[in-house]
Parts: sequence; C-alpha cells; structure tokens
Amino acid sequence: MCSVARTEAAARAPEKFSLGQVLRAWLKRRAENFPGLPPHHWKVIGRLAACRTPDMGGHVYRCKDCGRDHFAPHSCRDRHCPGCQPMRGFDWMQTQMESLLPVPYFHVVFTLPHELNPLIAQNQAALYKLLFDTASSILLEFGRNRFKAQIGVTTVLHTWGQNLGDHYHLHCIVTGGGLRLDGSGWAKCPKHYLFPVKALSRKFRGKYRAGLQRLFDQGELEFHGRMETSASPGAFRKLLGQACREKWVVYAKRPFAGPKQVIAYLARYTHRVGITNSRIRNLDEAGNRVTFQYKDYTDENRQKQMTLSLDEFVRRFRLHILPARFVKIRHYGLLSNRTRSEKVAEARKALGVKSSESEALLVRATESREPPHLKCPYCQSEKLQLIRVILPPWRIARAPP
Repeated sequence: MCSVARTEAAARAPEKFSLGQVLRAWLKRRAENFPGLPPHHWKVIGRLAACRTPDMGGHVYRCKDCGRDHFAPHSCRDRHCPGCQPMRGFDWMQTQMESLLPVPYFHVVFTLPHELNPLIAQNQAALYKLLFDTASSILLEFGRNRFKAQIGVTTVLHTWGQNLGDHYHLHCIVTGGGLRLDGSGWAKCPKHYLFPVKALSRKFRGKYRAGLQRLFDQGELEFHGRMETSASPGAFRKLLGQACREKWVVYAKRPFAGPKQVIAYLARYTHRVGITNSRIRNLDEAGNRVTFQYKDYTDENRQKQMTLSLDEFVRRFRLHILPARFVKIRHYGLLSNRTRSEKVAEARKALGVKSSESEALLVRATESREPPHLKCPYCQSEKLQLIRVILPPWRIARAPP
C-alpha cells in the first residue's frame, strides 16, 4: 500500500526518526514477515536495528567540567547504515587525498534501463560487476582514442531512486586528461568537455547487451518466479530487445570546481545509502506505516512525502542491500589500486607539480572536513574521561568462563 502527499514547502524538519527505529518496529513482527529472508539480509537488518542502542554496547564517559556520566552506545559501522556512513566516508576520504591532481574532474553517470530491473535483482553480483566492467572499459577506451592517454576513473554504484525503488546506475569521477601512452607527459582536456555522451550511450548499450548475452550463454544467470518465462533463449533475446529499444541514459554533469569539491563529493556522495535518517518523517508503529520525504524528478523536482507499510518499506530497502563482500567503489586506469602510487607520482611530475604544491593541495581539499569531536550532552564540554566499556549482550554470552 502506498499513498503520496505533496509538500510544496519542503522545510527540513529536525531529525526525529531513524532507519534503525523503523527496522526495530518491523522486527517486532518478523515472524509473519519475509520468512525466506536470506541470512545476509538478516545480519544487515539486525546490525542496523541495533546501531547506537545498548544492544551494541558502548562507552561510559565522565565529564571533567560538570562531573556527570553519560553512555555513548557503539555504532554498527555497517555500510548500509545512514548513521555510520558519514564518518566512514571521512575515513575513506583520508586515503584518497594522496591521489588528487590539479586537473578538471568530470562526473559521468551510466544508467541501466528499468526493463532489466527484475533480472538484475536476481543476479546482483554478476550484473553489478558487468556494469562496472562495461562503464570503466568504455571510459578508458575513449580516453585512449581521444587523448592517446590513460585517464583515471573512480566508480561508485548506486541502486536506488528517491522513492527507494530499484534504479541501477554507476557514478564515475573521471580525470580531465591523462598520462600519454607514449610516455611524453600529460594529455590535457578542455575544462568543460570530456566525451560525447551520445557515443558513450551507444557503446554502453551495445557492450552491456553483449555481456548479458555472454553470461546467459555460459549459464551464469538465474531465473526465478516470474523471470522463469525469460529463461529460454528466445525469451531472453526478446527481453534484451525490449531493454534496447530506447537509448540508454548516459549523462555528464558539470566538472567539479577543483580538488576540494572532488574530495567533498567523494566523502559525502560515495558513502550514501538508499535513505538517510533525516528523510524519515514519521513512524506509526500501531498502524505499521512509515512516512519519508523524497524528491519527485518527474514533477519539477518537488519535495513530496510517501507513506508505505512497514512490509513494503523493508522490501524496498532490501533491494539495496549489496551482496556480501561486494566492493561498490572501484578505481581504474591511472587510479587503479595496484599502480596508483607510481602513476599519480608520474602524473604530478608530468603536470609540473612540486611536492610543496601537492601538500597545499591536500590541505585545501580537507578544509572544513574535520571529524566531529565527542562532547558532553549536558554542558557540551570536550573534556571527557572514559570510565568503562560495556560489551554488547552477545559478546558477554560468548565470553569464556
């Protein structure tokens, strides 16, 4: 069940609800909900529901200024948790700063057609990987053909739309230019133009379709439920034909203003999850309903509110739980993990960047990105003394005698 109410003035209300609260309310009824839930999904939901509650354990601090004690519960640190990801994004950002270059950075997005959504939902790991492989190979190929150079690409997988539906797309941060293949230095790129998006779109559709057909021929795709009708060769070709009737969406956003904006984007956007706590507007446990805010891109980007049953909300949220150990942020070209240090050093040398300028670049990029300090909730003092650590109940139960 779903109802939509329009909110013309989308004033941002103070955060009152959280995803953890919603999941805890749903777990109270779990005996009658999704009895066949995969174990991995149970683990993720359990961690998110326990995040920042006594079930996770925590630390007890005493404020040296006001003398009062307070309990700070542990976080779950799960990559699907909207409360934990901002800090994880900051930690991840620290390791990326060494790769910054004083060049334009472009933002390119590859989007899969919705006709493939049911197939992707049943073959997440294989088709997510195909999306990474296809988009990255196309960008590197265009870089070789246009600049005769190896460019750098950072890719981030997103699987959701604003209403928590399935919307599979890949965000790519691409260096403007790259290291020349003949070793003669850095190939520059115009500040406001990277590659023709129409050509990218045609190449993307053709290569991804070929990859789908290859996986089907090798027997590596699964078909369950309603998708069983697409398991025959003829029906699968028909599915591909339907998905490829229209142009596939590839678009390039305006280039970033500089390394500082790239870092801010990477730290914030790469670690987003399907829904943030601030978007959850109401939780009606008695009525088993949850209301959240979303942006309607089909209606001039107006902010609206949607109310779903708890079952439907959790079903939609589960669409975006990544396969276990699946890496959703990947690097290619001169930013490839294996050779990044050498390639970035070579790029800086080719660009004529001195070591002192590199250090200044990192300082500018991290301005205003300091992690928040722990404060006393009563007097806001930062003079806190750790009194004791409280283990979560499951850790105590496992403790040896």
